[in-house]
Amino acid sequence: MDIINMDHSSRGGKKMFAEIKSSGPKLVPFAISLCLYFGLWLPISSPSWFSALLKCLPALCLAAFVLSRGFGAGRSRPYSRKILVGLLLSFVGDIFLNWADQGFFDHGVVSFGLAHLCYTLAMGIRPLMPGLALPLFLASGGLLALLWPCLPSSATIPLAVYSAALALMSWRAVARWWRPPQGGARGSPSAAMGAALFIVSDFSLALDRFCSPLPHGRLGVMATYYLAQMLIAISVLDQADPDSLWKRN
Repeated sequence: MDIINMDHSSRGGKKMFAEIKSSGPKLVPFAISLCLYFGLWLPISSPSWFSALLKCLPALCLAAFVLSRGFGAGRSRPYSRKILVGLLLSFVGDIFLNWADQGFFDHGVVSFGLAHLCYTLAMGIRPLMPGLALPLFLASGGLLALLWPCLPSSATIPLAVYSAALALMSWRAVARWWRPPQGGARGSPSAAMGAALFIVSDFSLALDRFCSPLPHGRLGVMATYYLAQMLIAISVLDQADPDSLWKRN
């Protein structure tokens, strides 16, 4: 069975990369938006609606990509719909975080927490694989424990809930890719990689914001964040409908 699953994964990965190659032109707006954001590199000390637009434009371009590629023949529309809503919530979260120092940090955390919930719903609950959940939640708790002494009291509960939401999404993304549900399709490896990068990006953001500034911290945070979102967005190219998985067994 493992050999069959490995072969299925290999073929699925080749199919996904072929789809990504064929969809390359649809990702050009996203690439341009990244060039604008990193090229202009506006200071975060003086937020404006223009800097907010530059920051959230990549997520909006990925949402447009999902609209153009995730709802065609052979695609899972329920999966794509949830990924699309998650990207739009991320778009809102980026706007809030543009004014994080002006009191909107918690609003951004809530928006991204809801985005992770949408991603989790897209990926489904089967196979359950509780043995995989344990190390992921322990790792998430360990990272939160490292941050805890640095966190202001007002941020502890929101970030604890957010960490749980991120761990939940990562568990479902990795579990569905690692072992497809009986009678279902294997999840996309890009979604699993995107979830892992989200953890790296968000931990770096919290460390840089609350504990100690990291060398080139903003660059690392935003690069891993945008890559994570891109990987989750392109997972719509290689997904079967997971909606029925919530109703099985």
